[in-house]
Amino acid sequence: MELDNTIVLRPRFHKEVPLSIEQILEHATQLKEDVREDYRVKISGHHIFLFIILAKRRYYSPHLHIELFENEDKTTHIKCLFGPDQTVWTFFMFLHFIVAGIFLVFAMFACSDWMLKNPATNDLIVAGLMVVVWFLLYFIAKQIRYNGRHQIMELMRLFLKIID
Repeated sequence: MELDNTIVLRPRFHKEVPLSIEQILEHATQLKEDVREDYRVKISGHHIFLFIILAKRRYYSPHLHIELFENEDKTTHIKCLFGPDQTVWTFFMFLHFIVAGIFLVFAMFACSDWMLKNPATNDLIVAGLMVVVWFLLYFIAKQIRYNGRHQIMELMRLFLKIID
């Protein structure tokens, strides 16, 4: 999986495997015991979550969400999604909403000033700065994903152990 040349911040992929859902969940349960020192495996229904243990987790550490769907021929379709730590993701979403709110408020101020024939330069500067901050947040998130790429590969190897 090529991570460096994609624009997506939360990489995802799909896979068809000739195993049933029960067999995959059985493999995950067995793997849960084998990798307890390095990883946390959480199983909930047809969902499997793979985490790096807290002692080895950094702010850039990803987790892997595996969702299992049964096909008509008793094979399994698997959807996987890599994501950042939930607190980091929540913080980034909070920052995005704040930036979007500031952008909208100052865009409305600029529109009002323009209609009233007042100078709107300061309002447009702040709105432009918010666009720059949006791009800055994107590049920071891309750097966080880049820092966690080795752990993404570790989780990918763990996933492959579950389906093999």
